[in-house]
Amino acid sequence: MHEERIHFPGALGAQLAARLHHPTGRARAYALFAHCFTCSKDLRAAVRLSRALAEQGVATLRFDFTGLGESEGDFADTSFSSNVDDLVAAADYLRSRYEAPRLLVGHSLGGSAVVLAAGRVTESVAVATIGAPFEPSHVRKWIDEQAPDLAERGTCRVTLAGRSFTVKKQLLDDLESQRGSQAIASLGRALLIFHSPQDQVVGIQNAQHIYVAARHPKSFVSLDGADHLLSRPADAEYVANVLSAWVSRYLPAADADNGAVAGAEPGLVVVRSESSGLAQDVTAGRHALRADEPVEVGGTDTGPNPYDYLLAGLGACTSMTLRMYATHKGWPLERVTVRLRHEKIHAKDCADCETKTGKVDRIERELVIEGALDAEQRGRLLEIADRCPVHRTLTSETKIVTTLA
Repeated sequence: MHEERIHFPGALGAQLAARLHHPTGRARAYALFAHCFTCSKDLRAAVRLSRALAEQGVATLRFDFTGLGESEGDFADTSFSSNVDDLVAAADYLRSRYEAPRLLVGHSLGGSAVVLAAGRVTESVAVATIGAPFEPSHVRKWIDEQAPDLAERGTCRVTLAGRSFTVKKQLLDDLESQRGSQAIASLGRALLIFHSPQDQVVGIQNAQHIYVAARHPKSFVSLDGADHLLSRPADAEYVANVLSAWVSRYLPAADADNGAVAGAEPGLVVVRSESSGLAQDVTAGRHALRADEPVEVGGTDTGPNPYDYLLAGLGACTSMTLRMYATHKGWPLERVTVRLRHEKIHAKDCADCETKTGKVDRIERELVIEGALDAEQRGRLLEIADRCPVHRTLTSETKIVTTLA
């Protein structure tokens, strides 16, 4: 599992900062997470939930709405509607680079946003809300308490979640125009509602109203003892575990082995490119892998580069060969570590190379052999390393036949 830093254009044209959590192997599906009002993608609950979904094979994108966190733009120019538009833009990004999200998850007002966005993300099949208000206008009470004259003044500074923001009357007008009840009733997707009876920010009655308004399939999970932000790690982990189990009913089945591909042909390696960029999906028999290039050379660094895989193949073959030889001899070999590096050097600097002009490939291989072995045994294992099948392939005449299917 790894995390990718990305940016994409939001609804208002600003570059939005995001993190995409990739699972090990091929993703079963993609999910999109919307954070709470004035929060950020880096809220601990958002991070834990995204990582937990990735561990279950669901690649998850969390991002900062316009003007928040690491994203560009002015928060004062945003509205609830622009947040929904940002969500759709995030889904568009996933669709163009990977695949559209099948699961939408929203925390607090983010929950209201994913409900409205679901209808515009046609590939989505499931929606989950965490501490979400029944109507987006619920947020207005927090603003009215600090800026009761906002409607007359047009703009005010308010403090929300410990941070100061400038808000404009357009935000209030937009919140009042939204009809969350209608969006819930017409959702047309499986719905899971998480809410704490002790939530002091968005009362538990909101969950009741959402459940009554929604159509089946719908489910409710009580987060007894949790606060609105899921500050306790145990609460966030619980939500992540329950969500992962629930959504599996609506996603493609996962193979029993992590990262495995069901029905693949043994011995066949298949490499497929993405719709853009350098990232590649690789299946080796029933095992799913990913290849890419570093950002500095035009890739997105979502996986090892081709030469990394070449070195990995040589290193794995070397270690396996030494293990098999030591076992055959009955030697007390405990562990083998193989460190490899690849570089291109000038042929003139290589004393034992046949090529004398241009550049040649040089692979440095260092062995760390652990166990109660004497010097003679260690020396013999060093010789055996050069006899591994991949080593012989790399140093012998190799023909590659390419055809067009």
